[in-house]
Amino acid sequence: MAEIRLQEGESLENALRRFKRKVQSEDIIKEVKRHSYYLKPGEKRRVKSALARKRARKKIRKEGSFATDARREK
Repeated sequence: MAEIRLQEGESLENALRRFKRKVQSEDIIKEVKRHSYYLKPGEKRRVKSALARKRARKKIRKEGSFATDARREK
């Protein structure tokens, strides 16, 4: 449970910003989204593998741009 105390003379905007940062650091929103609906085990596996493929493509794309930059420098 994220909780902040309003400090002496602190504006509401600053307190809200601190609260948002605390919620984000504690991964509360991610947890709520995960529990908002049920995923069957097979669906969960498909989502997990799709995310892994997406990360792998991103990594390859990122490494590929570095490889072309290294060739240009030579």
